[in-house]
Amino acid sequence: MTRFQKLAATTVAGTLFLVTLGVIVRATDSGLGCPDWPFCYGRILPAVDDSKAWIEWLHRGIAAILGVLILAQAVLAYVDHRDRRSLLWPSVGAVFLVGFQAYLGQQTVLQGNSGASVTAHLATSQALLGLLIYILVRSFFPARIGGRGSSQRFTLLASFGAAAIYALLLFGSQVTSRVITTGSLVFTDWPLMGGSLIPALTALTSAEVLHRWVAAAVGLIVVVVAVAALRSQRQHPTIVRLAVAAAAVYLVQVLIGGIQVMTQLAAWTQTLHVALGATVWALMVALAVTAYYTARVTPVVGSGLASGGGRTAPAEGSVAPTASAATGPTTRDTIRAYVALTKPRIIELLLVTTIPAMVLAARQVPGMNIGEWTWLVVWTMVGGTLAAGSANAINCYLDRDIDELMVRTRRRPLPAHQVEPERAVVFGIVLGAISLVMMAWFVNLVAAFLTLLAIAFYVVVYTIMLKRSTPQNIVIGGAAGALPPVIGWAAVTGSVALPAVILFAIVFYWTPPHFWALSLRIRRDYEAAHVPMLPVVRGIPETTRQIALYTILLVAISLVLFAVAQMGLIYLVAAVVLGAIFIWQSYRLWREGDSEERSTAGAIRLYKYSITYLTLLFIAVAVDALVVIPVG
Repeated sequence: MTRFQKLAATTVAGTLFLVTLGVIVRATDSGLGCPDWPFCYGRILPAVDDSKAWIEWLHRGIAAILGVLILAQAVLAYVDHRDRRSLLWPSVGAVFLVGFQAYLGQQTVLQGNSGASVTAHLATSQALLGLLIYILVRSFFPARIGGRGSSQRFTLLASFGAAAIYALLLFGSQVTSRVITTGSLVFTDWPLMGGSLIPALTALTSAEVLHRWVAAAVGLIVVVVAVAALRSQRQHPTIVRLAVAAAAVYLVQVLIGGIQVMTQLAAWTQTLHVALGATVWALMVALAVTAYYTARVTPVVGSGLASGGGRTAPAEGSVAPTASAATGPTTRDTIRAYVALTKPRIIELLLVTTIPAMVLAARQVPGMNIGEWTWLVVWTMVGGTLAAGSANAINCYLDRDIDELMVRTRRRPLPAHQVEPERAVVFGIVLGAISLVMMAWFVNLVAAFLTLLAIAFYVVVYTIMLKRSTPQNIVIGGAAGALPPVIGWAAVTGSVALPAVILFAIVFYWTPPHFWALSLRIRRDYEAAHVPMLPVVRGIPETTRQIALYTILLVAISLVLFAVAQMGLIYLVAAVVLGAIFIWQSYRLWREGDSEERSTAGAIRLYKYSITYLTLLFIAVAVDALVVIPVG
């Protein structure tokens, strides 16, 4: 190991130790052992017989030493690796992050260990740990990596796993904040909660219930990542070891969490639970970074499947370069290409369903003022836009081979060679990470976790698992596009209620008629790309019949919302009129299913109307929530 690598490893180990020590501070109720900062009762050293003060003082001292080490790491990065921006700038960034962490530590003391300060302190410490692990792992790979490597599909899966672990740590911090406030747990049984797996969500129970539910979901994700590593990464033993180790430590951590409940928060269980959680986070970050750079340095073998388990990149020169490519792209061209990766037109439609859901949800929160609601809308829109852009950019990366074969998509940035594939996937991951942090910080953890699930479902379930394997791809995969109204509801209320589920169902059942109408129009493209869309596999008549059936279900569910959410006359009239037009349009298309020319024209009409339908229906939801006109 070089001296830089040794120092980087030391900072990682020191950060893990500091996190563990921080839990000891909390578990022994020593957080206010020194009520002032940076001194302790106005002294440099606490009183000899004050054990709590000494524990807190030791925590501060180790933090100061770690700060010096991270500063030294940045200096050494400049001295030894000033030509490697991938090491230099992250090392400099770690200095600023540890400074911010110190500031949050000060605020935690001055605010008397308030819930918000505890969560922010933990979130920043884990972000710092992740950054330091990136620096350490990156230092073991070549400084210059040229050309295109193999598939980054496993990197995407590992990244989602790491993001899920980070979200789980924040949910756990909410439990800690509540325990600090009340002094005890709500549920003293495990794995049940008050004798039930699905207890009522209240202001008192929500933190613990959500933490356990999310822990179960994240556990499944971690296991899937480990299985995927064993199946697709056997030629890379380091990746397999990291994935399996993360799954094994996670299992132990869950068991310790159960013991923590049954021992009524024994200090040693609290310490071990968080220490193991941080270890799992460290392993998952190391896994994602290792997988990315391993794929970068692994050449594509032949023209078939890449060693990472995905398809190879399209051959150079298969699409005629644009004029700007011949002369070199300008900054404006580059920005435009990255924006195009996010598919802005699709984002617009997704956001149309979010704001009305937030308007409707505001009725569930009496006393919420317009200013607070407006800021929630702003941050939810920004976070949702970044999340949708993340999913779309990653989708462009995964589908770049078939996009090149389809007339509708061959001018997208990747098949047109305006953006390098590796940069596109990093761009998508970074957008997703920013959206998760933004939603967690400015909105709430429930909305943040649902946002992460939406990205993962669209990328992993729809794009990777379903799109090229079943004609039901858009039916199941439509769940990702149906989550924005649920996210909007959760942003306002902090939970998910039945009206939000009905809004989800409306978009879910709207997606097949909408997308199948489009696929009827461009079925030749899908056939050329060997994508088993319904018109390609089952033919035009069956597709038009399925569109009509799903439209009937959609309209029926839209009327269910009227009863469940206690909507008024405005929504009822809109749902009936808009739904009747949709049913008539789909019926006409069904009748024309035997004629390819007429069905194509009808599909275009239905596709355009489906957009109008969803937009106007959700506008009606918002207007009805603001201006309630009772029926009868």
